[in-house]
Amino acid sequence: MFNRLEVSVLPPGSRWAAQLSFRIDGEEVVAAAIGEGGRGPSAEEALPADGPGPLWATGEGGRVVLGEPKCTGGCCGYLSVFVQRHGGIVEWSDWQVPVDVARPPAFHFDADQYDAELTRALATFAS
Repeated sequence: MFNRLEVSVLPPGSRWAAQLSFRIDGEEVVAAAIGEGGRGPSAEEALPADGPGPLWATGEGGRVVLGEPKCTGGCCGYLSVFVQRHGGIVEWSDWQVPVDVARPPAFHFDADQYDAELTRALATFAS
């Protein structure tokens, strides 16, 4: 059984550009790990309009920063995950978390659903 990813684009605020929010199986992943006042990744950096960004899964894989606490990631640590494609599966694993936060489990997404969700979120952000 695959996990289900939902990506939301949060509107820009007075201090931050538009950010992304991630729900996996209906649960907000970033907010749970970085706490009140923290922030997710910049939508523009994570889903650039001019080409693939760090969230697009490849066979080589790569680490993606998904959020940082209010005090900044340099102080308490960032929330990051290793994103990699294994054929028809996209895996989020090897979480690095801020201080005193439990690591989320590995998640496995159907690659077609994952790509469609990123494409949908990019279209939302670009419009």
